Amino acid sequence: QVQLVESGGGLVQPGGSLRLSCSASGSIFSIIDMGWYRQAPGKQRELVADITSGRGTNYQDSVKDRFTISRDNVKTTVYLQMNSLKPEDTAVYYCKLGYSDSRTYRYLEVWGQGTLVTVSS
Repeated sequence: QVQLVESGGGLVQPGGSLRLSCSASGSIFSIIDMGWYRQAPGKQRELVADITSGRGTNYQDSVKDRFTISRDNVKTTVYLQMNSLKPEDTAVYYCKLGYSDSRTYRYLEVWGQGTLVTVSS
């Protein structure tokens, strides 16, 4: 069974920074992609950024030049460095892992439990 553990959320003032971390463990043959999504109250969950096994990245337009996604392959951990935070970045942030299962080699996805980011003065 694959599990994700997220950390790094909290309360920050506008213009501040936070770093989210998500560590994967379990029966993973290979990681295909990892990403961060967020869901604000009353809104649908949306992609923030993702990164593939080849280190290709994709960002939502509203976070380009402010957020940076990166991976540590040895630790199977993905990070989201968030700078110049705005009140509209307030949301629950979820980590998602796309991987090849170590027994069946099928592509599977698993989600983290979410971590709350609040940007407010």
